[in-house]
Amino acid sequence: MRGLYAIADIDVLRARGVAPLGFVQALLPARPAALQLRAKSLGARETLELLRAFRSLCTAYSVPLFANDRPDLAVLAGCDGVHLGQADLSPADARQVAPGLALGVSTHSLEELDRALAERPSYVAFGPVFSTSSKADAEPVVGLAALREAGSRCRAVGVPLVAIGGLTLERAALVAEVADAGALISALLPASGLAGVGEAAARLHACLRERRAG
Repeated sequence: MRGLYAIADIDVLRARGVAPLGFVQALLPARPAALQLRAKSLGARETLELLRAFRSLCTAYSVPLFANDRPDLAVLAGCDGVHLGQADLSPADARQVAPGLALGVSTHSLEELDRALAERPSYVAFGPVFSTSSKADAEPVVGLAALREAGSRCRAVGVPLVAIGGLTLERAALVAEVADAGALISALLPASGLAGVGEAAARLHACLRERRAG
């Protein structure tokens, strides 16, 4: 995994008046490294319907699709993987539910990172690197120094690192020197609305891919 890890956050999209399917259709031509559906406020049925719609679109562009929190829905929708938070199922339990899925894990401290790496996930997310307004319950900012240490620990065991939290185009260049990918929500929604989503995604993906050292 390298480049833009795009997140379609339903609550953020609704607050901006953006239709989820329209957002994904505008985003996918940039061919990000992955797309995640984050639908904290939706029920299981609505989430599954969106995942299935996203799955069809992602297949056309060969973009891996991840469900947030729910390995059961990820399996039913034919997703490539599931992203787990610290309060969700453990990677070991998720593998019992869905042994064929790729697993990503959110971490917010070096201690959480080490525990996640011991589970050998497909990738770990670490942050928030910068202050973020996309999550009302955001963890304390970890900063670039901790991200660099996280990068060293991830490289030592061969697990990709995804930087999360408060990323912009300018900040993407900073994290790209350390992380394999950067997860973004708000930066994918410029003031120009859907018309600017594709360009924003393409620029972010290029920056996160090209500026990474080594």
